[in-house]
Amino acid sequence: MTQSTGKRLLHYALTAKKTFLAALLLLSIGVAAELAGPFIAKNMIDNHMLAIERPYHVTSSPEQAVLYNGTYYKRGDRFEAGETKGQEVRVLQEGRSFYFINEAVTQPDGERNFSNGQLSIQRGGETLVYPAVKLSAEELFTFYKPELPGIYELVGLYAIFLVISILAEFGKTYWLQSSANQVIRKLRTDVYAHIQRLPVHFFDNLPAGKVVSRVTNDTEAIKDLFIAVLSNFSTGIINLIGVYIALFLLNVRLGLISLFIVPILILWIVLYRKIATKYNTIIRSRLSEINAIINESIQGMSIIRIFRRQKQSLAEFEQLNDDYLKYQNKMLNLNAFTSHNLVNSLRSLSFVMVLWYFGLGSLDGTTFVSLGVLYAFVDVLSRLFQPITGMVNQLANLDSSMVSAGRVFTLMDEPGEPVTDDSMPRYKGMVEFNDVSFAYKKDFVLNDINFQAHSGETVALVGHTGSGKSSIINLLFRFYDPQRGSITIDGQKVTDIPKQWLRNHMGIVLQDPYLFTGTILSNVTLGDERITRERAERALREVGADKLLSHLPQGFDEPVVEKGSTLSAGQRQLISFARALAFDPAILILDEATASIDTETESVIQEALEVLKKGRTTFIIAHRLSTIRSADQILVLHRGEIVERGSHQELMTLGGRYFRMYQLQVGASAEEGQNSSMLASPASAPSL
Repeated sequence: MTQSTGKRLLHYALTAKKTFLAALLLLSIGVAAELAGPFIAKNMIDNHMLAIERPYHVTSSPEQAVLYNGTYYKRGDRFEAGETKGQEVRVLQEGRSFYFINEAVTQPDGERNFSNGQLSIQRGGETLVYPAVKLSAEELFTFYKPELPGIYELVGLYAIFLVISILAEFGKTYWLQSSANQVIRKLRTDVYAHIQRLPVHFFDNLPAGKVVSRVTNDTEAIKDLFIAVLSNFSTGIINLIGVYIALFLLNVRLGLISLFIVPILILWIVLYRKIATKYNTIIRSRLSEINAIINESIQGMSIIRIFRRQKQSLAEFEQLNDDYLKYQNKMLNLNAFTSHNLVNSLRSLSFVMVLWYFGLGSLDGTTFVSLGVLYAFVDVLSRLFQPITGMVNQLANLDSSMVSAGRVFTLMDEPGEPVTDDSMPRYKGMVEFNDVSFAYKKDFVLNDINFQAHSGETVALVGHTGSGKSSIINLLFRFYDPQRGSITIDGQKVTDIPKQWLRNHMGIVLQDPYLFTGTILSNVTLGDERITRERAERALREVGADKLLSHLPQGFDEPVVEKGSTLSAGQRQLISFARALAFDPAILILDEATASIDTETESVIQEALEVLKKGRTTFIIAHRLSTIRSADQILVLHRGEIVERGSHQELMTLGGRYFRMYQLQVGASAEEGQNSSMLASPASAPSL
């Protein structure tokens, strides 16, 4: 049973856990430093800016004291233990002015009013009146002077926390993105490595463009998950925790009231993902199909133009593109409806709750808090919605990334072939098929195939299209395994040999050889360290490639573009011959290697074939009967069965299916001449 997408992503994230943890640590430090700001502001407001309304006492010491009208006054909370406090006085604000009251004030809170040298304070039904003197700006500043050192300290502390926050943000961003890049590199490598292990039949029904889309587009979307989504969500969660800690430190009841945001946010995310996942699944699927059709169109561009299929091809592309746009717009509508609406609604609701709490509570005095606490609470509460906005805005990326991750892991869950690093000694190459029957799906394409190919022999497979020639080769390479019967090499069942070991001593030359981007030499060595430059050059010369490639400016180092499109068919074929020769396989498969070669080049190819076949068991899939005249045995297939077998002369004498195939190629008159020559003197029979 496969793990959930989230658990598998976590498993990959743990491959870079050190940098992830470092990033989260710096994130926590940055959040703490940032949230220290409101507490510093609260301290500045309550303990310094508004603290001059606290009780003052007459003192004889000028330290931290205010000199007013020839007398020193010090704030009551600044007297040291044992220090004598004199008469209490107060400085209270009414409107924009401050007033000096030369006596104790028992009830400073309430509605204040100054008139005729008296300050009245009314609270409830009681009014208290105190003689008061208005302070000038200079006298007021005298009372603020002792507060300035504390204010400067707090400003300096705020600047330190700001620098810490900036450095932590930089470190968090760098390490988070660095670890995300590491994770995606590993994931992409694992996906590509798994593709190399997938059985060949997997690609029969999956277009190359869709595979490419999963390796590139889908892994890139997962990268957004680790960089943007993880960054915002981890930042958001840590910020939320920090904000709620700050809210509870400021006021427990207000902190409890503010908790209503959490379940709403969780519910919103769950509902959003249910809808968004449907849309994103279709969006990623359409993107894969678009990549597939683009890839197919580029591969078949010549056919599209020859048969004037541009309009039809464009119409197919537009249909997919329009469907892609349709669901992109649905996602756009969903995001536009949810993200800002959610945050604005929560912000408005939370401030309504705070106003309700303070408004009702202030009528009976049960919820009175200082201005500093109120300022800090509103500041902290405002900061609560920054991480929420960040998380909500990343919901689209989150869901898109999870859908992409699911597609990637679905591909990785496809059963692959086991990979073994070791190898086996080069086998002799005696191949035997014993009662082999095989079906790709339901209908059998091979029925009771029996034959032996001795080491060093050349076996030709002939027959009309669909007769089963390629299926025999596919079974020999173990791209598929037969449903019935067995295949042995040197007496050992191929199913008992690891596929990599088996193929290590096999080579193939295709009708249309595939060349990779690089050079002629790199297409011979394929980057294998065992194949030296000298060995590769010798193989090219032995198959006669130097004759057809001598005119190239850089010789064997001539650049090769994708598929070798700048080279002729004969040049590409000789390079593939040299590749097979350099790897020295025990078993060689030639898939009609001369079918697309001109007559002039064919003689060079035939010479190369003779060099290539020496000392190895060779299977030839042949359409040109002239290319198999020297085969040790020819197997004639029809509808998945071997209907004739023997050498060329034996089959011609038999006059069966092979004889008729020959007639179709060479012509009845030439066949009659050759038949009479063969009957008169079989040894002098002309080559086919």
